[in-house]
Formats: sequence, structure tokens, C-alpha cells
Amino acid sequence: MDFINSIAEITPLSEKDTFYIAVRKKENFTFPIHCHKEYELTFSENVTGVRRVVGDSAEVINDSDLVLITGKELEHAWEQHECKSKEIHEITIQFSSDLIPQSLLEKNQFFPIKRMIERAQKGLCFPLETIKKIRPLLLELAKEEDGFYATIKLWEILYQLSLCEKSRTLASQSFSNAAIHTDSRRVHLIQNYINAHFQEEIRLEHLAQMVDMNTTAFSRFFKQRTGKSLSDYIISIRLGHAARLLLETNQSISEISYACGFNNLSNFNRLFKKYRNCTPKEFKHTYTNKNSNLL
Repeated sequence: MDFINSIAEITPLSEKDTFYIAVRKKENFTFPIHCHKEYELTFSENVTGVRRVVGDSAEVINDSDLVLITGKELEHAWEQHECKSKEIHEITIQFSSDLIPQSLLEKNQFFPIKRMIERAQKGLCFPLETIKKIRPLLLELAKEEDGFYATIKLWEILYQLSLCEKSRTLASQSFSNAAIHTDSRRVHLIQNYINAHFQEEIRLEHLAQMVDMNTTAFSRFFKQRTGKSLSDYIISIRLGHAARLLLETNQSISEISYACGFNNLSNFNRLFKKYRNCTPKEFKHTYTNKNSNLL
């Protein structure tokens, strides 16, 4: 991984433990952007104004936040930004990918958890109503002294989270290098094609022909299965690749624009601002400055 000066964190989780939990009361966030192979569930409250960075997603959050990250190379950090709170409460749980054996994840009863773990490769953020439901379970887990019962409680938390229908992914698929998971052969075919040809012009008519559908039916089908319109999906893929190039190369913004399939620089800048809430130049400047502090 070539992310600018990000830290590959060595976590406290030992090979003989099922998970590691840290409960902290603090006044600020100081840990730099980092990544690690362990899965991580992070709950924080009293954090209005904090900026959460997950891959190419950067959002200023409200009072409470709950995020699951399962991408082992997905960079993330919580930054103080505009937060004035002196009573930040944070619970971080790190666990290995074998907390729930693969043999169980293949069973019908564990499918919701399996699907959630797959989506969380891009970082998964949960809504306030879910946070309110899960918060007491997290506090109960933090107090549990018996390792066996603590593990069962963590399973329960993961299951409850997997039932949330309003969770949303954070990083773009192309930036996070997340694998494509879909039960639809046709959607998988189209997504693989877009990932391979994002630098080129991609025509709706051609994609519809690939799966033997008319354009109207295909557009409706694709949005139903992916949650995004075809144009939004293509833009997301291109912007994810562009974000990587901005951070990992010395190419000019103009060169990156054309390398990622945008037809002109002004269109690239407009779309980047719309979907990332900052210009490409601001994005590169923010990440570069943030990581230069580690030198």
C-alpha cells in the first residue's frame, strides 16, 4: 500500500484473544491516519465537529458516531477538526476475521453478518437510531469480565448491526479496493466491465445489450440492485481512482482527470466538489498536510 505516510498500526490484539476492547474518556483525537488487518468497530459520543476520514470519505460528524471497518488496507482516522468537547467518550473494538468462522458465515443464519462484513470493506456508518439501540449493548460488553460471555455479546452486537437497513458505506469501491459482492450474475458482469473500462466512454446502450435488456429496464434494474443510478456508479468508480492518483502520484490534476475518464477538467473539478465536498486540489492538500505531520 502506497498511501502517503499512513501508519500500518500494530494492534494490541493477541493471537489467543477473540477481540480487544478499549474504553476511553478524552479531550481530543490525536492518532494519525492508519490501517490494520483487524476488523474495527468504533463508537464515539460527544464528538460534534469531529471529522471522520475513511478512505476517500471525509465527513464532519454530529454528537454520536458508529462505524465498522473490515478493509485491512482502508486508511481511517478521527480528527479533532472543529470539536470543542472536553468529554469525548470512545469505545473501540478490534477483532480478527476469524472471530466468526467462515463455516458459520456460510450458514443462512449468519448471512446478514457476512453481508455486513463484506460491505464494511469500504467502511460502514450506522444511523442514530441504530446507535441508540447498540449503545447499551456496548456499555454492557465493556463491563463483562468473562471472556466467553463477552464474545457472545459481541456476536449479538454484530448481528443487531447487520439487521440495520439504513447503514451506508463510506469509501468508494475503487479507492478501497473492495471486492464486488452481488448475487446477481448480470450486475457482477456490468460492475466488472465498468471497473475495467472506467477510463473509456461507457455507453448505456452497450451495457444494456451485454445483459440482453432494453435501456429503460436496465437502468431501473441496475439502480434496484446497486442503490445507485448507472451514472452515479460510474462517477463513483472514476472519482475513487482519481483520489488514489491524487495521493499516490505526482500527476497533475489535469492528467488525472483525463486518466480517469472525465471528458474535461472543469467537469472533473465540478463533480469532485459535488461528491467529495472539496476540490481535487483541496483534497490533496488536506491529506498531504495531515500525513506530513508524521515525518
